[in-house]
This record gives sequence, structure tokens and C-alpha cells, in this order.
Amino acid sequence: MRFSRRLKPEVNINLVPMIDVVFQLVIFFMVSTTFIVNPGISVVLPGSTTSEPVAMTKLVVSIVSRNEIYFNSVRYDLEGIDQALSEITEPEKNQIKTVIIEGDRAISYELMVNVLDILRKHGFKGVNLRTRQVD
Repeated sequence: MRFSRRLKPEVNINLVPMIDVVFQLVIFFMVSTTFIVNPGISVVLPGSTTSEPVAMTKLVVSIVSRNEIYFNSVRYDLEGIDQALSEITEPEKNQIKTVIIEGDRAISYELMVNVLDILRKHGFKGVNLRTRQVD
């Protein structure tokens, strides 16, 4: 007499729901994470009682002194920032809507105007001055 084999249960693990949950978590953390733009540059921003939040852009200019101007975390002097801005192509300039300037409160007004002149010379019109909120 021959016995038929017992049926072994097939075990399948469906990974699709787990992948969906992990994907949703990745998207959640990407959207809710805040980024520090220039963590290594110590600039003491001037205070303002009417300051507003500034939307971060691709172009951030941090002014510490005449020989220490940071263009997206790369250090230049006043003449070097002019050269660096001239290397930006027209399609890249069209994508950049505004420029954020972070100026140390100890810099001179003349230096700020010089940097603004360089930005305007290269076609950047929208400029935001970043300040800190004072109560």
C-alpha cells in the first residue's frame, strides 16, 4: 500500500507591505529634517525685531571680513568671490531665485555694499539679508 505524501505548507513572506512602510518612513524623515546651511562658519548675525524667516536657496554668501567671504562654504576674498560668481552659467542663474547674505554684525557697511554690487554685476536681483530675531 502506498501512502501519498503529506502536503507541506508553502510559506511565503510578502515583503511588499514592509517595503511600503520603509519607503514612507524614508520620505517622512527626508521632509521633516532640517538642514544647517553653513555649520562651520561662525557669523554673529545682527539682530532685528522685524526679521522674518528666510527660505534657503542654493546660493548663500557669508561675509566675515574683507578677506573672508564664504560662497556656499568655500572661502574667498572680495576679488575671488567676483571670479567664483562669474563661473556660474546662465541656466544655473535662472534656477537661483534669491541669494541669502549672512553678514557678521562687525563688518563695515562699505563691504556689504561691495558684495551687493558684485552680485548685481553678475545678474542676481533678489537678495535676502539674514538676521536673528530679537525679542
